[in-house]
Parts: sequence; structure tokens; C-alpha cells
Amino acid sequence: MRKAHIFYKEFLAGVLTETAEGEYIFKYSDDYVINHSEQFIAFNMPIRNDPYISNRLFPFFEGLIPEGWLLDIASKNWKINKNDRMGLLLACCQNCIGAVSVVPKEEEDEE
Repeated sequence: MRKAHIFYKEFLAGVLTETAEGEYIFKYSDDYVINHSEQFIAFNMPIRNDPYISNRLFPFFEGLIPEGWLLDIASKNWKINKNDRMGLLLACCQNCIGAVSVVPKEEEDEE
């Protein structure tokens, strides 16, 4: 299971999880729901307490992953298969253009 902290600006917005079964779960943090109820990370993912669950990586996060020649460079340098979307997201998206960043979550980190 791989996880990532999703930040909106400097605030922890939630956690994205890829399960061993290949499901993706995004859940806004309770603090973010309470204090930033108008600052959703994507229009199709409005803030709510219930997690979002999908059998594919959510389109918003797919859009953060590099494409074309930049994807080729990232894939070769980090030795990540281009089909490993979560791996690419974790490796390439800590310093994205825009307000959202993806930081790998260590297993011992608390939610």
C-alpha cells in the first residue's frame, strides 16, 4: 500500500492511498474539512467527510503527472514504469506548478 500527503498550498488537504488491490482512495483530512471548506483541490472532488474511491487514479492526480518527453526522462531516471501512475505521482509531483503538491507518506506517519 502506498500513500501520499496531498497539500493545498501549505495546508494538509488529505491523504491519497493506493491499496494492494489497486484501488485508489482520497480522503480530505478532518482539519481541512473544518477549516478550509471552500478550498477543494478539484472541481470534481468537492470537500466532504466521506472518502473518494476509484479503481483508477483520479483524473486530477493523473493531470499532475508529466507527459511526453518529460515523462520519458522521469521514467528512465527513476526507473519507474510509465504505467505505474502512483509511482510517478510520488516521484514527480512534490513541487508541481500550482497550489497542490504530493508528498510521499511514510508508513509510520500518523494520519
